Amino acid sequence: MMPKAPHVVTGNSNSPTSRIHVLEVLGNAIVGGMENYVKNLIAHLPVDDFKVTVLCPFESAFTSQLRAQGHQVFIAPLRDDPPWRTIEMICTLIRESHIDLLHAHLMNAHTVAAIAGRLTDTPTVATLHGMSLHPQEISVIRTTGSHTIVVCREAWSQAMAVGLASDTVSLVPNGIDLAVYNPVSADRSILRNAIGIGPDDLLIGFVGRLAWEKGPDKFVKAAEQILQHRPDVHFALVGTGLMENELRAAIERAGIEHNVHLAGMWQDPSKVYPSLDLMLHTSRADAMPLAILEATASGVPVVAIGVGGVPELIEAGETGLLIGTNEWPGIVSEYPGDWDGVAKAALTLIDHPERLQRMSAASVRRAAALYDIRQSAASTAQIFRQLMRVRREATRLHSVS
Repeated sequence: MMPKAPHVVTGNSNSPTSRIHVLEVLGNAIVGGMENYVKNLIAHLPVDDFKVTVLCPFESAFTSQLRAQGHQVFIAPLRDDPPWRTIEMICTLIRESHIDLLHAHLMNAHTVAAIAGRLTDTPTVATLHGMSLHPQEISVIRTTGSHTIVVCREAWSQAMAVGLASDTVSLVPNGIDLAVYNPVSADRSILRNAIGIGPDDLLIGFVGRLAWEKGPDKFVKAAEQILQHRPDVHFALVGTGLMENELRAAIERAGIEHNVHLAGMWQDPSKVYPSLDLMLHTSRADAMPLAILEATASGVPVVAIGVGGVPELIEAGETGLLIGTNEWPGIVSEYPGDWDGVAKAALTLIDHPERLQRMSAASVRRAAALYDIRQSAASTAQIFRQLMRVRREATRLHSVS
């Protein structure tokens, strides 16, 4: 029996007569990919149709940004084994603030939101940002009936394989604001001036948290190998994280600190990409990383290890190159070998600048066609509206029975 095609949400639907009040429940509050997804989503939900309140586990620069945008933010502890007081707080918000729908991000948030939603008969949606579903997430979905949004086909395939109902799982790819991320979103000199290199120097970037799963150590190893052949190239790691001191030590041990720059966290990444000639994405695990979408929209070709949903984002040979590894043998590439393959692929591209230019133009076209945040927000809004219609119909039938 052939599997059903994924329920990819691509359209919009008629809005309800009153605004839907959504409580966004976030399992973290750093300035990271999930948080940027939420910020982009709520900025593009139709304001005439939706009102958004946010619950986070702690105060941060991110919660300050949300409040500056006019959103009310509540703080409560979130764990995979949720504390009762957080469940109680969400139930109280549902009652006192007239919350219509819960939208959760990360497993700790999904668990608490699904329980509170079940207790109060409030529709709950969980967006799973990873490339696979954890056993607890599967259990929560089955036990509470929460609707699930996944961002890549690998996660959708797993959801179908474990027997989740196809009408309760939607595939909504990530999107970005193309008015913010584009080849002329910033002057090419901004990042270059910050790290002290010239306008004509070749610059290769890494954008993401300096954490093990993101593979910044692989980026440094690839940079070391590239520099053996092209000592004129410069590299920038944009981001912060637990591995920062470890990476700085590795760069110094390799004697490449003149060429490899730790650029720190940038509050506005759109100012970074126009400075880059190429980006290397060396994650050990990823679903649909915003960094690749942002680079693509900005006209930056990407060489990436083909984990998770990454092969869905790069048109191999046209907008970048994919690298296979022993753990991911399904990627057919002429540059196998993990970070070693990344280095070889990067050398091929930087030795052929005309090919880099063609990839840059193709990247911008692909982003315009596929990754507009307005489409992603419209698809998510359609799911919210549909769940509210189902709830209203159930309430109507109950009242007349």
